[in-house]
Amino acid sequence: MNDFRYHFLFTTFDLETFDLEDFKYNSVNITSFRIVDDQNHRVVNILREMERFQRVGQNMLHKSGIIRAEPALMFDAVNVFAHSIGSLDGSSNLIQSSNVSCKTSDRWANGTFVYDRLNSVSIEGLTGKVHFDEGRRSDIKLDLLKLHEEQVKKVGFWTPSTGINITKHSVFYGHQSSNVTLIVVTRVEKPYVMIKEDKNLTGNSKYEGFCIDLLHRIASQVGFHYAITLVPDNKYGAYDPTTKQWNGIVRELMDKKADLAMGSMTINYARESVVDFTKPFMNMGIGILFKVPSNEPSKLFAFLNPLATSVWSFMFLAYMAVSFSLFFLARFSPYEWRPHTEENYREGRFTISNCFWFVAGVSLKQDAGITPKATSARILGGIWWFFTIIIIPSYTANLTALRTVERLQKPIQNVAELSSQEKITYGTLEGGSTMSFFRDSKIPIYQKMWKFMEKHQSVFVSTYDEGTKKVLGGNYAFLMESTMIDYAVQRDCNLTQISGLLDSKGYGIATPKGSEWRDKLSLAVLELQEKGVIQMLYDKWWKNAADICIKDEKVKEFKPKPLDLNDLGGVFVFVLCGLTVAVIIAILEFCWHSKKKSTDQQLPVCTEMAEELRYAIRCDGTKHKATLKRTCNGCSPITTYVPAPMHINHVTSQIDNVPMIELTRPSISVDHEDK
Repeated sequence: MNDFRYHFLFTTFDLETFDLEDFKYNSVNITSFRIVDDQNHRVVNILREMERFQRVGQNMLHKSGIIRAEPALMFDAVNVFAHSIGSLDGSSNLIQSSNVSCKTSDRWANGTFVYDRLNSVSIEGLTGKVHFDEGRRSDIKLDLLKLHEEQVKKVGFWTPSTGINITKHSVFYGHQSSNVTLIVVTRVEKPYVMIKEDKNLTGNSKYEGFCIDLLHRIASQVGFHYAITLVPDNKYGAYDPTTKQWNGIVRELMDKKADLAMGSMTINYARESVVDFTKPFMNMGIGILFKVPSNEPSKLFAFLNPLATSVWSFMFLAYMAVSFSLFFLARFSPYEWRPHTEENYREGRFTISNCFWFVAGVSLKQDAGITPKATSARILGGIWWFFTIIIIPSYTANLTALRTVERLQKPIQNVAELSSQEKITYGTLEGGSTMSFFRDSKIPIYQKMWKFMEKHQSVFVSTYDEGTKKVLGGNYAFLMESTMIDYAVQRDCNLTQISGLLDSKGYGIATPKGSEWRDKLSLAVLELQEKGVIQMLYDKWWKNAADICIKDEKVKEFKPKPLDLNDLGGVFVFVLCGLTVAVIIAILEFCWHSKKKSTDQQLPVCTEMAEELRYAIRCDGTKHKATLKRTCNGCSPITTYVPAPMHINHVTSQIDNVPMIELTRPSISVDHEDK
């Protein structure tokens, strides 16, 4: 535990007074804080005064001339108390001395006053600025110390407001000779590592890409040279359970053939057990790359799509119900029978065909040529008008939205749908971390997918480019890292990502187990992330305007859904309620008219109602109705006039002796009241 692989953080403020002889020469990492800044001129002067006046007793200073934290804090405490007492006015606010027992709960009468004075003091002491905020010290500053080159050096400071501030970054990377050259193993993968088109280039200059730029910045910051080599089998590294051996880049690091590995190398548990990784320089997860499907072909009856099938069915039922109800209400209500050209008849215009025509005309906002007169029929017509005001605009708006928004129908929407079918095959990069993820997963759906891939070995590809080409060929989904999907999608508009991420992980720089370079590289990665350098490199290689395809902005992922009963069910309820009200009013009209007519004809109400009802429910549906007023119980309505037998009485006229004939017949009169 005494070498560069270990890092100790001391919580004491007196690290400089310790004997670190056993740790100085092994490059062990030791970090601590101190509260006394011995480089402050005021502190130096006070320490000199202490050495000059202190003659006897235990020396407050260490033999190195550094004061420990405890006496320094005591010095500042006494100094604060002295300033608080010295600030009192001698003529007032006098502190009265009194005996206070430590064994009782009695408080000193002047305690609160003295406490307030102590909180108001602000001085510069050995431990920095001394100031209290509600009894707690504020504005404190601690120096950050680190053992470096056999000495404890100040490398930064910490304050409550700003946190840690590093002033000497080079100390954390250690002293490295500029002649050190590290072997960096990688594999070609867009846009991380690529070979330039110029064939005359050699060495490191023939490579370019995101990881190459990042490696160059890390090398400049840490201090080393590098030589890039490609892995022979062109694999990142995966464990083979059959041979129980690692391959790819991981194998190169395990055999110490390379000092570090740079590329799109995923950090996972299996690899971490045999090699070391730095802090991740990029975070991502597994996604699904799929081909953008072609536009859905137009359908002959696409105009029916704005409304759900259930809504169309209920609309038809409502149309039939309102039409038949209007027909029966018109026959049932006496106010829908209008005068005919022949004075002894009345005509009903709302025949069954006219009722269907009227309701259809109202639905399409057209004049049907007839209008209801009875209150009940008018209410029913008004309810249907309101119904069409809601239905027709809703249909039109949704039809417009469906025709305007062109949606690409994806055969699969997520990993669950992908795993539940076999028409579309799916695979991963052979020997990659994504393959290991599915192989080692304990989640049932991923285990099912791995069995499918294991059964169909042709779904695995050796490179990402090969997988992308296979996706463009159709009926294939490529499971790959989201950063690679992002790169491919932005450069080919025929590609898209399905659903979200299946997991979360990161890319890191790999080193052999126990390498002294891991911590130095991790610190460099963290610093570049804080400065935004890594994000700048990402934008450079992923979002280069020259390579990004222009996607059709008309393509939307949103499709308006057909309106169903959950959306329009209320309007059908409204029609049903209106129909009920219309029927009730029609019954009241019928009863009122029957009562009035029975009074005029001096007949029982029930008899008159029975006669009217018997005619209203006649199946022949005739539109003519006699308006005879009966003066006898035996009379009944007739539709034609037949002359009765005539009785001839001979009368002798005194004028020219011409015979006259008097015609007599039963008394029948025509009611012309309701014209």
